[in-house]
Amino acid sequence: MNLYEHTIIARQDASPSEIKQLTEKYSKIVEKNNGEVIKTENWGLLNLTYLIKKNKKGSYIHFKIKGKGSMVEELEKNESIDKKLLRYLTVKVKNFDLNTNYFTKREDSEKFEKKEKINS
Repeated sequence: MNLYEHTIIARQDASPSEIKQLTEKYSKIVEKNNGEVIKTENWGLLNLTYLIKKNKKGSYIHFKIKGKGSMVEELEKNESIDKKLLRYLTVKVKNFDLNTNYFTKREDSEKFEKKEKINS
């Protein structure tokens, strides 16, 4: 089994419920193709570097996935025809960094670190 980090960018006008539906939809596709979603992160609405299909912003969803190459092909095939998505990217990695949340606000991460120290 290979390890993949997979990020999708949804349109800026997607509601939170639509984002949740997209997350569930693509998680089910992974599971149907004998893959496993290790972690899902919603990075929120972020500015795009350049316009993509007349959008200045996009809602980012990041998956950490364990599976075979055929699972990634099926996932990307479904994403290429989805009108709610602007872009997607899959990167094969050697191992996952499950501890670091790169897109949380500084105050949130400091609170998280304090809770970690208290619980230790």
